[in-house]
Order: sequence, then structure tokens, then C-alpha cells
Amino acid sequence: MTVFAEAEKLLKRFKGSTYTFGPGVLARIGEVASSSGKRALLFRGTFPGSDGYVKEIAKSLEKHGVELIGILKGARPNSPRGDVNRIMEDIKINDPVLIISFGGGSTIDAVKASIVLASLGGEIDDYIGMGKVSKVLKRQGSKLIPHIASQTLAGSSAHLTKYSNITDMDTLQKKLIIDDAIVPAFPFFDYSMTYDTPSNIIADGALDGLFHLIEVLYSTEGRPGFNLAFDIAAIGMDLIIKYLPAAMEAPDDHRAREGLCLGADLGGYAIMTGGTNGGHLTSFSLVDILSHGRACAIMNPYYAVFFAPAIERSLKLICSVFSKYGYVKNSFKRLSGRALGIYAAEAMISFARSIGFPTTLGEIEGFTKNHIDRALKAARDPELSSKLQNMPVPMTVDMIDRFMGKVLESAASGKLDIIENIPDSAA
Repeated sequence: MTVFAEAEKLLKRFKGSTYTFGPGVLARIGEVASSSGKRALLFRGTFPGSDGYVKEIAKSLEKHGVELIGILKGARPNSPRGDVNRIMEDIKINDPVLIISFGGGSTIDAVKASIVLASLGGEIDDYIGMGKVSKVLKRQGSKLIPHIASQTLAGSSAHLTKYSNITDMDTLQKKLIIDDAIVPAFPFFDYSMTYDTPSNIIADGALDGLFHLIEVLYSTEGRPGFNLAFDIAAIGMDLIIKYLPAAMEAPDDHRAREGLCLGADLGGYAIMTGGTNGGHLTSFSLVDILSHGRACAIMNPYYAVFFAPAIERSLKLICSVFSKYGYVKNSFKRLSGRALGIYAAEAMISFARSIGFPTTLGEIEGFTKNHIDRALKAARDPELSSKLQNMPVPMTVDMIDRFMGKVLESAASGKLDIIENIPDSAA
């Protein structure tokens, strides 16, 4: 079985027949919509060529008897709170039976949150954290408006998952709604829409997907679910590490881009089986200077060293895939603990450099000590506690400044020897 076939098999195991994916599937959106409601409201992203895709959606809806009552603007990058509130008001005014989001992760995440507010009332802060939407649904005896999420970029997997990332633009801090109730009922992803996506955006998304796979490995090692996370990561990492350089070097290589879509979608499967942790947590405090994928790519090598004694099986898989594609020279098979973590970190850094990505925070224009302080403050925030709980080493709030502070200092300078491991943190 080819790696593409294995990836498709895993995705079908994950979503069954509810997920429509692959090149050329957008024309089927009307067929799916017709089973959910006859009055649809569309929130759309804007990018080169997007008008043509929106026309295709409208045509498909009309063909299948679904009235499109409005085509409205989606969200800006990072799903600002103001955009969520605007979309919520649009939903209330138009009173749709079905909502379609068409765009990248920011638009889809904003629509997820807006559906919650329009359906249940309250404020965004009422739902930040884990499981709060489901509690209100149960208390009210309510239902959310059905949501078809049509993804346009490989990376966030927002169309497949229970997460809605929302950013407070005053504090420049990103926070999360986490709830199975907000998973879009009918996800779509026409992979052919990525054929013309600029290479830098392709890379940002692919690295977000890569570190979904890797961070979930870390969080599940030694726990139930690790074997599934391992199987998902083995295929997903192989696709992304193999095909990202090819997609950047030859933008017309459609197979490479389809491989990245599959790999990123497997990242979505991963974060529905386990949680992300250090790299994603820190990335939420870097929204003003880095795209999400780049922030995760910079931070993960340093967290690999920090977590190393507790994640040896994960690190050996990571090292084997990077080694397969030539990003490390020497054998890692006799390494363990911190030494294995350093080897994996150097492999990740080598990969990032090969595609022209920065590998330290110190290289980033606008980076200051304030970003470290903001990240440490966020790690102590109870509303982001899920990321701390997903750490593969025992981490309490009183340990953050010492141990996470060293990880951030290391990421700023590139000096791996700064990082301290927590005593007795082996799995």
C-alpha cells in the first residue's frame, strides 16, 4: 500500500463518509448541503482565485435546491475577537438553517466560535477552555446551527477538529475554545485549491500540521492512545518531510501539494486523539511577530530537548523519518534521553534551514524579552491549562519560570545547552 493510500485509509477511519476530500471535490458541496438545510449563509476568505471557487459553491448549492441567502466576509488572520462578534451578528440577522465557512483556519475557527455565540448567547470568554459549550448545550437543551467547513489551506485542520483559536488583539494573546460540539458536521477540502498557493504559505501550513503530529506523540507517550498517535504520525510526518521541499522547489508539483494536504489532515486526526503542548502554547504569545507554523517550527526543537527523557519512543520515530530523508548524518540508535533529544532537535533545525525558515527567535524582527514574559504569563493562565496538562513531563505553575524560561532563552539564542531537564522526568 502506498503512503497516499495509507493516509487516505486513516482519514476514512477518522471521519468515515462525512469528510469529502481530494482534488476536485468542491462541486459536491451542494449535494452535502441539501441534506442539512435549504437556507445557507456563506462566510468566505479572500485569496487569488477565490471568487471562482465561491461561484462554484453557489452553482452547486443552486443545483441541489439550497438557497444561498448571503455571501459575507470571513475572518482576518488569527481570528480576532472583533471578527468573531461581527460574524455572530451576521448570523443572527440572516437566521440561516445552515452555515458554510470557506477559507483557511482563521475563518473556520471564527465561524465555529460565532455559531456558538449565535446559537447559545453569552460572550466569547464564557466558552474559553475545555468542554464549556457542551455544558451550556445540555443545560439549555439547545443545538448548534449545522456547519459545513470548506478548507482552502493545508495546515490548521480547523475543518476537522474541536478547536477554535481566538485572538485578543489588545493583549496579542491567543486562546482556545475546545469542545467536541464545535467540530464541523461536514468538512470539505478540495486539495486542488492549494495548487496555486504561494510557497511560503504552503510551508507555514505544512509545519503547523507537522507539529500537530509531533506534539501529540509527546503528549500521549506512556498513555492510552499512543499507538494510534504513533501510526498517524509515522505516515503524516513522512508525507510532510518528503513533500514540503518538493512543493517549494516546484510549485507546479501537484502530487507534492496533495501529499502535504494528506499529511496536514492527519495532523488534524492527531489533535483529536491527543493534545498539543509546549510549541503550540508558546506560539500563542508570538502572534504579532510570527505566523503560527513558523512559531511552532522554531519552538519545537527546543521543547524536544526539554521533554527528551520522557519521550524516547517518539523521538526515535521522529529521528528515523528525518534520517530517511537525509536531514541527519550519524546514527541515533544508541542514543537515549537528552542526547536523543538534541539529535532530534538538530534534525528539525536542519529541515527548517533547508526550506529557508528561521530557527531561533533572535532572528525574528520585533522579538524582545517582552515575548518571553508574555509566553511565561500565558503558561500560568488557567484558560490555557490544557497545554500545560499535555506536557509529557510533570509541570506545575511554580516550575514555569525556571524550566520553561530556559527553553525560551534557548530558542532565543539557539544554544541547546541552556535547557534544563526536570529531574526524574523519564517516562
